[in-house]
Amino acid sequence: MPEPSTSAPIIHTARLDALPLRIEHAEEMAQVLADPALHAFIGGRPATPDALRSRYERLVAGSPDPAVTWWNWVLRRREDGCLVGTVQATVTGDVAEIAWVLGTPWQGRGFAVEAARGLVDRLGRQPRIRVVVAHIHPGHRASAAVAGAAGLTPTDRCEDGEVRWELALRP
Repeated sequence: MPEPSTSAPIIHTARLDALPLRIEHAEEMAQVLADPALHAFIGGRPATPDALRSRYERLVAGSPDPAVTWWNWVLRRREDGCLVGTVQATVTGDVAEIAWVLGTPWQGRGFAVEAARGLVDRLGRQPRIRVVVAHIHPGHRASAAVAGAAGLTPTDRCEDGEVRWELALRP
């Protein structure tokens, strides 16, 4: 079974390091995620550093359900060390539900695809995980492109207004 987020392994890609989420990331991540446009498909509004710190405290503590594991990473651009976004996986049984968010200034440069592929590759090395799932708003073309580039394909299932995308890692 995957380890909790506090001991999630670092994921290295060509240009990024996905680092296990820490509470101390909240200040910088509040700036990375400050653009209201990031919430166009998921709702809500940008979190303050204090609100993000509280959220990160809960995430780092891990899921209260022992049958669910949370892995959360911040994405650090290796070139200059700045944080540019997040990836996450919620593992229940043999299914990993993934998500990604990239700050607006770093979109359109292939970072989200690189991060999602790195995450899927890492999850694929977990023998227990058989399926990777992402839920994507039908109008969010950029996220659909990221999911497709990471190997996921859309299904005909919708949940809470979002299309379920899947990748079977093993039978």
